[in-house]
Amino acid sequence: MADAGPVIIVGASMGGLRTAEALRRASYAGPVTVIGEEPHAPYNRPPLSKDVLSTGVSHEAVAFPARAATADVEWMLGAPVVSADLGARTVTTNDGREHPWRALVIATGLRSRRLDFPAITGRHCVRTLDDAMALRDELVPGARVVVVGAGFIGCEVAATARKLGCEVAIVAPGAEPLIRSLGAQLGAELRRRHEAHGVTFHLGRTVSAMLGEFEFGGLQLDNGEIVLGDVLVEAIGSECNREWLDATDLDLSDGVLADSALRAVSTDGTAHHDVFVVGDVARFPNLLFDEVPRRVEHWNIPTDTGKRAGAVLGAWLARDGSFGEVVARGFTPMPAFWSNQFEVSVQAYGLPALNDGDIRTLQGDLSGAVAIGYYRADHLVGVVGLGLKAELLPYRQEIAAHAAGGLT
Repeated sequence: MADAGPVIIVGASMGGLRTAEALRRASYAGPVTVIGEEPHAPYNRPPLSKDVLSTGVSHEAVAFPARAATADVEWMLGAPVVSADLGARTVTTNDGREHPWRALVIATGLRSRRLDFPAITGRHCVRTLDDAMALRDELVPGARVVVVGAGFIGCEVAATARKLGCEVAIVAPGAEPLIRSLGAQLGAELRRRHEAHGVTFHLGRTVSAMLGEFEFGGLQLDNGEIVLGDVLVEAIGSECNREWLDATDLDLSDGVLADSALRAVSTDGTAHHDVFVVGDVARFPNLLFDEVPRRVEHWNIPTDTGKRAGAVLGAWLARDGSFGEVVARGFTPMPAFWSNQFEVSVQAYGLPALNDGDIRTLQGDLSGAVAIGYYRADHLVGVVGLGLKAELLPYRQEIAAHAAGGLT
């Protein structure tokens, strides 16, 4: 193992920050460099489409607090990495500079997928702080906001825009909002609540044309219907930031494949002991469910994977005999997410989308506070609560109880 160079973490968001903190907790005292594309120090992304968007959008409102343990970490911000050479152990930034590393952590996350239309003013997505700041300036009373996509970000932005006095329409191909994540029953209930606040839905529809030569003026849908608007929010999913790894031998078929220790895996199945993957871009197995590697875009995953990768990498760098023991520890993070839409608080644990069609009301009533369970092979794999939080903890424990060996 070469001892030259720092540990380089590519990606300066939550996953990169948590990895650096975990390395210090693992007693690694060597140099750590975090290289990030954005000019901002690490900040919390989920509030950008929720509370922060409805008030003043600023870095101070979402920034993570600096901790003494990582005070000596070098931060290279506003410096996109464009390529990596795993053999030479270098990464290259967009200014042409090569940066040698002792170990590499891939934490480059996701970017918003965009509609395939020419760039005009009035088009927005919500992934970064700068995205949210630009959108917030246009959410003025009376503005006609058209949201394409009815997932969590689309629904959250729609609710925020409506509360700010905008007219809001949602266009999506699914039969109900959030149908892929939560199923038709709960999706229909959330639609009902949005409609009660004046949001208009165009479901089962796709976009065929965009109106406006220089400024956004609306959309033409696949059935010929015209939806006029002043502001477009594209919330049609995400794409992995992994092009800088195209020249490597890593498995990039969906994000970056990793083993349960979060070591990056090559296309031939070999794990790299000095290359790790964390956050939304990591595709890894979780024995809470089975041995199938998956990417999970829930808010706690960057933290959990960062802690795991930092602990494993710290043990590998220490060369004190602890590496095998640390790697052998089970890694079964509990996916969790939350959403605020008007007066509705949505809290979830597990992976509801893994259900095999068996969806049950566990307590409460859809019109009020309710807990919905999602089952596969009669095992609870996810739970979602509307207006419930503490009441979901027993169901969380039930999901976790199947960690030994996963489900078949």
